Amino acid sequence: MSRRARAVAFGAAAIACAALSAGLAGGYRSEVAAQLGPLRTVVVAREPLPADRPLEPEDVERGLQVKRVPERFVPPGALAIPGDALGRAPIAPVPAGSYLLSTQLQIPQRERPERSSGLGGNRRPVEISVAAAGALTADPSQARRVDVVVTTEPGPGGGAGRTYVAAESVRLLDLRSAGGADPSDALPGAPPEAWVATLGLTRTQALRLIQAESFARSVRLIDG
Repeated sequence: MSRRARAVAFGAAAIACAALSAGLAGGYRSEVAAQLGPLRTVVVAREPLPADRPLEPEDVERGLQVKRVPERFVPPGALAIPGDALGRAPIAPVPAGSYLLSTQLQIPQRERPERSSGLGGNRRPVEISVAAAGALTADPSQARRVDVVVTTEPGPGGGAGRTYVAAESVRLLDLRSAGGADPSDALPGAPPEAWVATLGLTRTQALRLIQAESFARSVRLIDG
């Protein structure tokens, strides 16, 4: 057999081995998926979480991470979104590397009532950054109520982000341009401008929206 013929034979054998290996690997993955179930997203503690301390936005960002594991290994009540732990406190210490379960978390009780802000319902004024809120300045009113709409970033699998109402029918106490410019100077057709809104929020709503400022694609206000 000539050198050229041997080279062609070796090349064909290598291609056949690669195809066989890929087929075996694909079959193995399919068999594992059939036995263990599809992959699911779970929240895991990146570092130890102390007991009885509510998780703040920086704790969620630094102390939690998302992993994908076979459904068979996911314990009941495992969180799939880190933001679901915001403002809640572990009942007992959570070791690093552990799944974070809803049953491990509780909403902390207030030790003493907050100073009254005149808003009622344990609400207090909270400033958040919002986008494209210039239309709301046309009819300023202390009694005005708005819904806060959050659009999340796309998930690991791609696609559009989720849009949901994060706070419903809350008092809009103040609205100003983040740049300090007069709102009447905004030009038609300009890109969405950053605004600072002062809203009357509960603690839970405030924590949720503070997190959204850090992780969401956009936070907007609409008439409630």
